[in-house]
Amino acid sequence: MSEPKVLFVTSNRIGDCVISSGVIREIGRQLPGARITVACGRPPAPLFRSAPGVERVIILDKKKFAGHWIELWKQVWRTRWDMVIDIRGSALAFQVRAKTRRVYHRGLETGLPKVEMVSRMMGAERTLDPEIFLDARAEREAGDVLNPQLLEGPGPGPVLALAPIAHQPGKSWPADRWGQLVEKLKAEPRFTGWRFMLVGGPGDHAPAAPALAAAGDRGLDFVGKGDILASAAAINGAALFVGNDSGLMHVAAAAGRPTLGLFGPTEWWLYGPWGPKTRTVASNETRGEFAPIEALTVDHVFEAVLGLHDAFIGAGIGAPGPAKP
Repeated sequence: MSEPKVLFVTSNRIGDCVISSGVIREIGRQLPGARITVACGRPPAPLFRSAPGVERVIILDKKKFAGHWIELWKQVWRTRWDMVIDIRGSALAFQVRAKTRRVYHRGLETGLPKVEMVSRMMGAERTLDPEIFLDARAEREAGDVLNPQLLEGPGPGPVLALAPIAHQPGKSWPADRWGQLVEKLKAEPRFTGWRFMLVGGPGDHAPAAPALAAAGDRGLDFVGKGDILASAAAINGAALFVGNDSGLMHVAAAAGRPTLGLFGPTEWWLYGPWGPKTRTVASNETRGEFAPIEALTVDHVFEAVLGLHDAFIGAGIGAPGPAKP
């Protein structure tokens, strides 16, 4: 008997792909030995290259007049799929041959976190925790960038990863406040000997600049230095992560890093980082009410970072041992 074939259509956004990444393991539970084809946007595509059971990743570049869906249909219509899973709720799921379809729809939106909604869509017996599938290539690429920097300045030390980037309007805490936050953290005894690593994509240098400048010789620059899986490998080596509501925030949480997400006028109760080592701080922390992210003060975020440190590193002044270059 041939192995089951599964088509998994997921997002063009990194965050949504991470949120739904638990689907990969669930496919293996429901259809052991399944051969999975993933269709997703170009930025998140590296997240799936080493995922278990994935034999092909189709990059879905957006085109005019829904041309990207036509191109995808041309690549998948000839296959008789054992299961089609569509996180995007597109019509394509019903235009290919499939024994079983799992398609996201509005009826699943009942106020539960998105991770739980995806789990219900899959008919899973348990919540499908997000996962990052790191590989040796990503680890090597991260090390090639960070190891020389870790040996400079004060030398290796525990790393606080910072992602002051979010590409949707209203999600980015002002860049100058990230710089002020780093200044306060440098003066905080809990962070004596720590390094501050800025993480982002190739167009994120300007938002990261104030924090990097404030970090000085204690800064580590991983902005635009690799694809999303290399960034995940860099974050995986950090002791703590603080970032805007973004794909990198979800990456950090899925990698198991203690994660603090900053939220403005978006639903932190639906899209907050998922996992036992996660926290959120919002400009309005009343569910269903919103305020601009600019309402978050530096002192408020600073106290939240200290809370993250004390919860997962320890309330003592000492820091964990230095990171190995």
